[in-house]
Parts: sequence; C-alpha cells; structure tokens
Amino acid sequence: MSITIKPAESVNTAPVVALGLIGGWLTARETGIRPLGGVVLAAAGLYAGRTWLARRGPATTAALGATYVVGFGLSHPLAKKMGSWPAVLTVTVAAAGAAALLSDAAYGEWTPANPEA
Repeated sequence: MSITIKPAESVNTAPVVALGLIGGWLTARETGIRPLGGVVLAAAGLYAGRTWLARRGPATTAALGATYVVGFGLSHPLAKKMGSWPAVLTVTVAAAGAAALLSDAAYGEWTPANPEA
C-alpha cells in the first residue's frame, strides 16, 4: 500500500486552511482532547505551507503561516466576545481568504465567481 500526495504546486490551499481551523476546533470540541485538535490544525498548516513555499516563496509562506497561526490564537479571545462558532468562522474566512488571494489566485488555480454568468 502506498500513499500518493499531490504535488505541492497543485494544491488549492484555501480549503486546506478552512479544514485546519474548523476541523481542528471541531476535533478538539467533540473529542475533548485539545492536543488532537492541534494535530489537525498543524497537519493542515504544514500541508498548505508546503504549497505556499513551492508557489510563492518564503516571504508569502511566512505571511500566510502567520495569518493562520494568529487567526487560531485570536479565535480564543473572540470566542469570549462573540461565541465559538462565530469566532472560528471569522478567523477562518480571514485566513482562507488570504490563502485564496495570495497563493491560489496568484498561481492561477483559483478565480472568483463570475457574477455575469
């Protein structure tokens, strides 16, 4: 049995970022094991990060990685003010949006919906 991983350049990272932030939070919440949620968060971040590095280089990778990690960190104080779901969704939109614009769209893999179609 072998596992084949997509080449870094062909991964759309916005959904991976969303999966990491929402999936990590849900995993921690549903299992009650916070480190397990951290594993999901870290795995998605590393998977997206390898694409950012291959496509855009270290500066964009650092910026997008910081957005991902800071978003995770900000979700905690935001949750106290607005609730867990709204906080997680807010930081997810910001981080996934940044990934879509700075990596996916810049590489030509993602285009916004055409409102005229």
